[in-house]
Amino acid sequence: MRFFSKTRKKEGILVTSFHADGICVARVERQPAAKPIVKLAAFHPAAPSLSADALSRAARDAQANNYVGSTLLAGGEYQLLQVEAPNVPQDELKTAVRWRLKDMLDFHVDDATIDVLDVPVDKSGGNRTHSMFAIAARNSLIQSRQDMFAEAQVPLSVIDIPEMAQRNISALMEPEGRGLAMLSFDASGGLLTVSFNKELYLARHLDVTLEMLQEHDVERRHAAFDKIALELQRSLDHFDRQYHFISVSRLMLAPTGVSSLQDFLSAQVYMPVEPFGLDEVFDLSEAPGLNSLEQQVRHFLTLGAALRHEELVL
Repeated sequence: MRFFSKTRKKEGILVTSFHADGICVARVERQPAAKPIVKLAAFHPAAPSLSADALSRAARDAQANNYVGSTLLAGGEYQLLQVEAPNVPQDELKTAVRWRLKDMLDFHVDDATIDVLDVPVDKSGGNRTHSMFAIAARNSLIQSRQDMFAEAQVPLSVIDIPEMAQRNISALMEPEGRGLAMLSFDASGGLLTVSFNKELYLARHLDVTLEMLQEHDVERRHAAFDKIALELQRSLDHFDRQYHFISVSRLMLAPTGVSSLQDFLSAQVYMPVEPFGLDEVFDLSEAPGLNSLEQQVRHFLTLGAALRHEELVL
């Protein structure tokens, strides 16, 4: 199974993501010239969550068989690497990228499922560097995920990654002609992305978890804040040098429940830092549970994955 391939199924996308304490299931309906409507955002407690029985129960409640099935990999289950785009015909691209990854992965490249995502170049021709993202996951992990869905008799056509889920949300918030930086946190760590013209240009993982942000000990919490600020400064400075044709308007903070993070980062980075809630992106009228900050944090990436356009899915 590829990460990004096409389907003709039209019923919509149902996204399932697995967490330490349960399973999130989400479905979104896009509207022309209006906010996407969250049709479903449900959490099913389960331990372990990565089991066919838990998946079957969650999928049954969501009527999964009516939709294109999607799942979201978690941090640590794949690698996202930026590489120079090979100058080869399209049908040779995957092979060329696989060769370039052979010394970059933490496992043997022959054991990898690989897909690629293009990074558009400067249309004015000022930036001659053409790069792309390579996504690699162990064949064994992809196979085990497929087997679990098959055992649970739940459709699976899309395997997505958090960077693309966050890009989907960022793309809805971009100001015309400018880029947007976005920062989110969950149990696996932080994720910084920059999107421009609805394309992903930067993705960085931060070794700071949501739990570390919510630490009661002030010194430990501020140590985490310092770590975030340093990584932001390095990443955004590098981005400015590499993509000088993109002006990043601001840094948006996904829901965390940590209000002091905005004030801290505003004093550390050169651009405006703004928190946002999911009600600024989605119509939540059919999902009243998402008025809870805890549920917004829990469902953030799952809802982002549910925004995937159908013409781009597996």
